[in-house]
Amino acid sequence: MDDRTEIESLGEFGLIAKITEGIKLQQPTSLVGVGDDAAVIAASASANASADQVTNDRIVVTTDMLCEGVHFDLTYAPLKHLGYKAVVVNLSDICAMNATPTQITVGLAISNRFSVEAVEELYEGIRLACERYSVDLIGGDTTASASGLTLAITALGRAQDENITLRRGAEEGDLLVVSGELGSAYMGLQILEREKHVFKEAPGAQPDLSGFDELLERQLKPEARVDIVAELAKLKVQPKAMIDISDGLASEALHLAGAGLTQAEDGKGLGVRIYEDKIPMSEKMYDAAREFNLDPTLCALSGGEDYELLFVISQDQFDQIQNHPMFSVIGHFTADPSDRTLITRSGGEAELKAQGWDSLA
Repeated sequence: MDDRTEIESLGEFGLIAKITEGIKLQQPTSLVGVGDDAAVIAASASANASADQVTNDRIVVTTDMLCEGVHFDLTYAPLKHLGYKAVVVNLSDICAMNATPTQITVGLAISNRFSVEAVEELYEGIRLACERYSVDLIGGDTTASASGLTLAITALGRAQDENITLRRGAEEGDLLVVSGELGSAYMGLQILEREKHVFKEAPGAQPDLSGFDELLERQLKPEARVDIVAELAKLKVQPKAMIDISDGLASEALHLAGAGLTQAEDGKGLGVRIYEDKIPMSEKMYDAAREFNLDPTLCALSGGEDYELLFVISQDQFDQIQNHPMFSVIGHFTADPSDRTLITRSGGEAELKAQGWDSLA
C-alpha cells in the first residue's frame, strides 16, 4: 500500500507548491502565473487600441474562496457583511499587484437551510461592495451544497505593465513599509468569539459589544486599500515588491523575504528585520488585547485579515513617504536568508515566526 501524506503536514502553501510544481505557462499572454497575489495577463488589442495600450495594458486576475465553518461563522457574521467582505478580500489581492479592480464573478454553493431572502441579503452586501469600489459584477455560478455555504469570487483588475508589482523584487537594504494599523481584525474576532461563548453558556444573555465598533468593523467589514494604490501613484513611488496582509504581518514579510532577489548561490532569498516599536497599532486594539491578556505585538504580527498593504521600497524613496500618515516604515531586508528577526522595544532580538492563519495546517 502506498504511503499516505496528510494534507495538514504540508499546510496551505506547501500543498500549493506541491500541486503546482512543474506547471509551465504555454500562452504568450500569460505573464505571471501561480505564486503571487494574482495572475497577470497581457490584454488583447482592440481594433482601435493604440500601440502603447497593446504593449503595456495588463489584466490582473485572482480567486479566493470562503467556506462556512472554516473562514466564517454565521453565528455572528451577518450575511450582508459576509457578501461585502467576500468581495473585498479579492479586491485586496488586486491592490497588492498595484492594480485597480474592475470586475468580479461570484460562485455560490448553498444548502437548502438558506431562504431566498437570505441569498438576497448576501447579494446586497456584494452589490454594496461593487458600488463602493466601482466594480462590475459580470457573472458567476450558483449550485446546491450538501451542507453550509461557500463563496468563490474571482476578481479582475487593470494596470500598466510598468506599474505591476509582484511579491519578488526586494533586495538587501530595501525598506519594509506597511499601510494603516494592524491587529484590529484579529481582536474583533476575539470579541465575537467571546460573546459567542457567553451566548452558548447563557442563551438569553445580550452581547456586550459596546466600545468595540472599530475592531468589529475591521473583522466583519474590512476595506480594500485602493486608496493606497492611488496614493503611491500620486507620490510617484513604485514599490519593488508588495503583498496584502491576509495571514498576518510576520507571514507576509517572510513571503517577501523568501521571494527577494539575491546574489546568493543557494537562491534562498533574503533575511528581514522588523522593529517592534515601528509596528502601527491602534489604541483600541492595544487596550482590547491587554483586556484579553494577549500580547498586542503578537496580535499585529500573527492576527491576519487586516488587508493592509505590505510593500518594499529602496532607501532612496524614503523621503517620499517619510512622516506620511498612511505609511509606517517597519523594517529592512538583509543578505542572510536565515535572518528572521524582531527587534523588541527593549533592543533585544526574537525570532520572527509565521504563525498566521493556515486553513489546511
